[in-house]
Amino acid sequence: MKNLLSLKYWFNLRPEPLQGNYFKLLLGFLVLLIVGAVIFHLLKKKNSQKLFRQSWQRLSSFCVSNVIIGLIVTFFSYEMIPFLSARFWLGLWAIEMAIWLGFIGKQMQEIPKIKQKIQTEQEYKKYIP
Repeated sequence: MKNLLSLKYWFNLRPEPLQGNYFKLLLGFLVLLIVGAVIFHLLKKKNSQKLFRQSWQRLSSFCVSNVIIGLIVTFFSYEMIPFLSARFWLGLWAIEMAIWLGFIGKQMQEIPKIKQKIQTEQEYKKYIP
């Protein structure tokens, strides 16, 4: 754990290969993303409301894109390619995922407001011929 907090670990351009536990953790995370992509894709097909369908589509594309990025990072780390297996790529990947999930979360917070607006419009339109 002491290694994770040192700058030498994160910015070493010729890092050591990932140890067994970290490699298994990364592969487990990729499997979790694959399962998430499948679940969100099925929810997108099942859910007929447009508001939720768009959210499930965004989460599905988030998972698929990050599986691809994760496989690339894992491949470079496994093959020990000097610059492309550097640990700061993992940090950049984590920052990218946090920002992307932030945008998705912000969009999902707007759903109740939009539903309320649609409901009030339907109440209003019910009295107009």
